[in-house]
Amino acid sequence: MQQKLKMILVKNLHKTYGKVTALNNLSFTVNDGEIFGVIGPDGSGKTSLFRILASVLLPNSGSAEMNGLSVSKDFKKIRNIIGYMPGRFSLYQDLSVEENLKFFATIFSTTIEENYHLIKDIYQQIEPFKKRRAGALSGGMKQKLALSCALIHKPEVLILDEPTTGVDPVSRKEFWDMLKRLKSEGITILVSTAYMDEAGLCDRIALMREGNFIATDTPQNIINSYNETLLAVQTENMSASLSDLRNHPKVKTCFAFGNQHHITVHADLSISDLQHYLNEKGYSTVEIKAIEPTVEDCFMALTNNP
Repeated sequence: MQQKLKMILVKNLHKTYGKVTALNNLSFTVNDGEIFGVIGPDGSGKTSLFRILASVLLPNSGSAEMNGLSVSKDFKKIRNIIGYMPGRFSLYQDLSVEENLKFFATIFSTTIEENYHLIKDIYQQIEPFKKRRAGALSGGMKQKLALSCALIHKPEVLILDEPTTGVDPVSRKEFWDMLKRLKSEGITILVSTAYMDEAGLCDRIALMREGNFIATDTPQNIINSYNETLLAVQTENMSASLSDLRNHPKVKTCFAFGNQHHITVHADLSISDLQHYLNEKGYSTVEIKAIEPTVEDCFMALTNNP
């Protein structure tokens, strides 16, 4: 039986801007029909990677293929099989919602009606505003319109560059629900995000730092590979305790996570010993508990390894 073709195949992709390296000989594959997430902070190279895959930017070296087509050589064919949603809203702000959608349908020689089933769940939420100028929409509505325009020609691959940045939590959840429905239609989805909590919604993820993938696997496998003793600490003065915890000789790392500090410690440091240490430092309200790691904890551990 012939092995199924990888939908995206990237080999030794390298991109620089002057002396700055955006992508450092990056290689990876994305399977047909999966949601593949690229997770990393701003400046890690996500946008450069996605612009190359969308055939709007050339690499210095290396290659990328989409369903067997070269992104560099077959860019006209590539643009017919992908839907690209860049990080910044890039639709025509002076055109209405309906006019933008019709325009993109026309570019790909199709109609709104032909592939309406793909965008129905998304477009119905903005259809009451179809006469409104795109520039006057809220962030969540702009996002839904941009996704509708990216899908109107029924692409094989959907490339989404930080689609939920600056969007409210309810719209973020709705957006990921939409992605799951699109996956069920057989569309391969490549999505980048700086939100670590979105990692668990992907089939596989790549943790990205400084133009490299430092880990690539399912979210659960990445969490399972975490081998540190992890504690969550709360005190009445979180700012001061951050410094005190970092100064403890048996605390390996300490990072602020919302209203807690997540710390990794040597195995011979007990919770009671740490409690005593903080009490001696003058903290009267101290809560310490062992916790399971998140993808963000894994990213921080990989980032801080020597």
